[in-house]
Amino acid sequence: MTAPMTLEGRTALITGGAGGIGRAIAQSLAQRRCNLALADIDAASLAETARALAATGVRVSTHVLDVADAAAIAALPPLVLASHPGLELLFNNAGVALGGRFEELAERDFDWLLAVNLQGVVRMTRAFLPLLRQSGEARLVNVSSLFGLIAPPGQSAYAASKFAVRGFSEALRHELAGSNVGVTVVHPGGVNTSIARNARIHAAASAVEIERSRALFQRALTLPPQVAGEIIVRAVQRRRSRIIVGRDARIAAALERLAPVSYWGLLERISKSQARRPKRAPAFEQN
Repeated sequence: MTAPMTLEGRTALITGGAGGIGRAIAQSLAQRRCNLALADIDAASLAETARALAATGVRVSTHVLDVADAAAIAALPPLVLASHPGLELLFNNAGVALGGRFEELAERDFDWLLAVNLQGVVRMTRAFLPLLRQSGEARLVNVSSLFGLIAPPGQSAYAASKFAVRGFSEALRHELAGSNVGVTVVHPGGVNTSIARNARIHAAASAVEIERSRALFQRALTLPPQVAGEIIVRAVQRRRSRIIVGRDARIAAALERLAPVSYWGLLERISKSQARRPKRAPAFEQN
């Protein structure tokens, strides 16, 4: 059996590292003595997270970053190297959500989501792959979603971006086969983060509809981020190529494989059945 990837003394860069899954990944890495470069658009939360993680004794650098900003990403590698000797792990985790059927969505909002969820991943990979190649063993970890495995109505923009992250990651894995850089794609299900609360909703929605939509999705986010972060880090240590996080994601992935065209009807029937059992977790959740 191959020994797990050593994380102690390594450096990991995490986008969206100030909260949610990104912060949880950072916590699990710090417990393994892995140094951290945290990037996020939220400067205040980034500083708070860094203070908490610094208490573990690992080196932590912070980088205020909008992953939709191509110039800022291009300028980031030397800033990371100013605080760290190199880079062995890149977690492309930052993401946003947009609710509404395709015909309801403004083009600028659709493009905004793709700039963050897809172009941010591509640009970060382009900027930091040379550094990953310089290390002894490295790993690129791209966070897709349950909605990179299934595509529900009302999530055309989000699903498009997360399916694209999945395809990009799989192609890169094949291209980098035999090199020192491994590629992992992560499909979390309903993790209890702020993504639903912060999601944009189509412009025609009323304030009541927006709150109802956000509350509906938020109720489906049940898995603690700390649990998700630990699952992801453990799987990365084992060099897993694909990680499906959460019971809801595992069920949906299995149904999609069994019924690649009609899975949505099956999931709806399962959700309705479980809605009559309020004490049980929903089978269909969003990341």
